[in-house]
Amino acid sequence: MVVFVPFTIPGERIEAELVRKKKNYAEGRLVTVESASPNRVEPVCPYFGHCGGCSYQHIDYPAQVVLKTSQVEQTLRRVGKLTEVPMRPTVASPRPYSYRNRIRVHVVEGMIGFFALDGHTLVDVTRCPIASDEVNARLAGFRSRRMPDGDYTLAEQREKGYFEQTNNAVARAMLETAERLIEKGGTLVDAYCGAGFFAHGLSAHFEQVIGIEENEIAVQHARADAGPNERYQAGDVDAILPEALDEACRAGATSLVLDPPAAGITARVIDAVLAAKPREVVYVSCNPGTLARDLNALCRGYRLESVTALDMFPQTAEIEVVTHLRRV
Repeated sequence: MVVFVPFTIPGERIEAELVRKKKNYAEGRLVTVESASPNRVEPVCPYFGHCGGCSYQHIDYPAQVVLKTSQVEQTLRRVGKLTEVPMRPTVASPRPYSYRNRIRVHVVEGMIGFFALDGHTLVDVTRCPIASDEVNARLAGFRSRRMPDGDYTLAEQREKGYFEQTNNAVARAMLETAERLIEKGGTLVDAYCGAGFFAHGLSAHFEQVIGIEENEIAVQHARADAGPNERYQAGDVDAILPEALDEACRAGATSLVLDPPAAGITARVIDAVLAAKPREVVYVSCNPGTLARDLNALCRGYRLESVTALDMFPQTAEIEVVTHLRRV
């Protein structure tokens, strides 16, 4: 039986206490490390192991990148049933710490911080090492005021009402990765486009760019910054994409960018892609599990050309992935 024990490193010899047993696996609590990995380091954050935000601070950063790369490949093989996973070199974050441009804190009866591993207890946090200096300055100012109970976002810039990437440097690298992969010319359809992160960044390479996003505030921002060859539609991707993609593919060469939420894409979106047959798909995901599931379905009509992991979230188990598929 597999036993999951947090705060350990592959290759270590440990003593653990079983705390939960399921049908096919168990969960344990680390008691002692009898033989430590050479990659084990002293965590920077005094809240590490109690706060639920970070899980890899006990591992030196180069080893974190190697571990995450392996996790992406194994997930695509195991969940996606992919026999060939063409991994490209992983893009590490230039800053292993001080990279987050915003954090979300909780206030409960005057205490301010993040929830603990149990998801219920609040950890009183005075400074977050993975947040930028600007965000920590805002946290210090926030803590100096008496705030009512609730959830609050502290950011380098004013919140705009739609999703934005939290690591500016890796976000730029993600756009550059998509730009290198995608075939230029024709039409670009950007589904789940947000405020146009990929659409704006890639628009110079296409005659026409179509963005689809359900968040109307994000679409307003996208339209405000749109070039003459860009147009954006507000609404449910499931409802709009099938017709928009089919129309674009009938008119000529079309590339598709998919950047869905962590839940991935729906069966209706998969059917629309397989029916319209754009020449290629660049699928961006923050959840390797749902990505693997969706790639398994898309590979009925597409060949997986490359997988590039980008460490958007150092010190955590989270990872961003850019995949490139070409129509068979």
